Amino acid sequence: MVGLAVPPYLIARAIDDGLTHGDSTALVLWVAALLGMAVVNAVMGTARHRAMTRIRMAASFQMVRAILKQETRLGAALARRVSSGEVVAVGVADVQTIAQSLTVTGPGIGAVVAYIVVAFLLLSISWVLALVILAGVPLLAFAVGPLLRPLERLSSGYREQQGALTGGLVDMMTGLRVLSGLGGKEAFLDRYRRGSNALREKGYEVGGVTSWIGALAFGLPAIFLAVVTWLSVRMAATHTITTGDLVAVTGYVAMLVVPVASFIEGGTDIARALVSARRVIGFLNLPVDHVDGDDVVGAPAAPAVLRDPVSGVEVHEGRFTALAGARPADGAEIVDRLGRFAQSEATWGDVRLNQVGLTAVRDAILVADNDADIFSGSLREVVAGRHPGSDDQIREALTVAVANDVVDALPDGLDSVVMSNGRNLSGGQRQRLRLARAVHAAPRVLLACEPTSAVDVHTEAAMATRLRAARAGLTTVVTTTSPLVLCQADVVVYLVDGRSAAVGSHQFLLDTEPGYRALVARGAVTEWAR
Repeated sequence: MVGLAVPPYLIARAIDDGLTHGDSTALVLWVAALLGMAVVNAVMGTARHRAMTRIRMAASFQMVRAILKQETRLGAALARRVSSGEVVAVGVADVQTIAQSLTVTGPGIGAVVAYIVVAFLLLSISWVLALVILAGVPLLAFAVGPLLRPLERLSSGYREQQGALTGGLVDMMTGLRVLSGLGGKEAFLDRYRRGSNALREKGYEVGGVTSWIGALAFGLPAIFLAVVTWLSVRMAATHTITTGDLVAVTGYVAMLVVPVASFIEGGTDIARALVSARRVIGFLNLPVDHVDGDDVVGAPAAPAVLRDPVSGVEVHEGRFTALAGARPADGAEIVDRLGRFAQSEATWGDVRLNQVGLTAVRDAILVADNDADIFSGSLREVVAGRHPGSDDQIREALTVAVANDVVDALPDGLDSVVMSNGRNLSGGQRQRLRLARAVHAAPRVLLACEPTSAVDVHTEAAMATRLRAARAGLTTVVTTTSPLVLCQADVVVYLVDGRSAAVGSHQFLLDTEPGYRALVARGAVTEWAR
């Protein structure tokens, strides 16, 4: 910024010392100095651009790391706390907006220093011009102040709608195959179109304020430059200032347009960044359910009973336990509490579950549900997860999940690429891959939510039989109402309104519990309908 104020001074010296007095040597020297300053300004401009780019990138990466760390800490609770569209908007749009605002500092400080330097230079020419310029420039910078508050308010509303619309788009893309099958694609598209039009209108409102700020940022300095030029020309005509001083004053005023515009643009960037920062901070402040207790201990030695006081469910070591209830959500909530994905009073052996180190819990207790992500990679990598194994071990897990046909259907076998979230697989194939991955992990405790809900009855029967055999001696809990799975369980817990109403074998509950009998009958009808 200071370098921009030097050329007008050098031009003034070249005119007054060289042209006016006919001194060729002085003219050449001042022109050479002007050329040298032009080179310095070019180098400094390049360095400034590199520095600002580095600041933006460093800030972006730091924020992304913080957001990813929070996403990891939230774990499975993330989907319940915030929409996927909001996560995308926070991690992309908000991060970029905040990073852009951090580049205000360098130009802002440079503008203040350049303003002070120009003040001293103007005082050496004319105190009247110095007073006009030094008083007028701050007024230009503050002229847009009243527009920043409306901009912040409108940007906040725009940001809210943008997050909601992005969430809808992500949901639509994720469930596009289901929407097409149900015939709801056009209805969803119409709703998205209406939301998009509303967001566009809100964007017009934000753009209206922004355009006024942009107009004032460049229009007011141009008017001010014309006023100062007129005043300095009058002073030069009366020989109050020299011709060189006239050129210098005009150059100084034109140069001050840059710091003024920087201040105004900086104010706009900060107003937008405040909105984004509130969203990012709100996300980072989301409470984490599975926080370690004050006294962290290791996993209890076997045998240890896993208890959920809220529902009264008890899971005994080494048994195949089934949770059967009319509402699938009841079983899923119990699994979340036993898997420590939700706040609870659950115990494991003689200790509270949240007093066991989280790493130890994750190593020993695996929650497998139908929303678990499938990351892009080879089929071998998808099944292996973080537990590498031989091809024979991978195929053994696939056999338990009755997923050998998935391998056969793909062109390169275990080396075939599975797209993100298994987009190139059917719903039943994805479900079986998730089960195969869980079986291959061989956890001490496996908690599976509806692991056979998307397959036909013959496949389901085979999956239930093989799962029981593969998990012999280990603890397995499944939520289901399928009689094909329930008959394989050692213990069935009949749930009513999310609580344990009866416990026993499948046959025992059929004989003694009418409600359970009716529930299983409905499950059987559903099975044969598939």
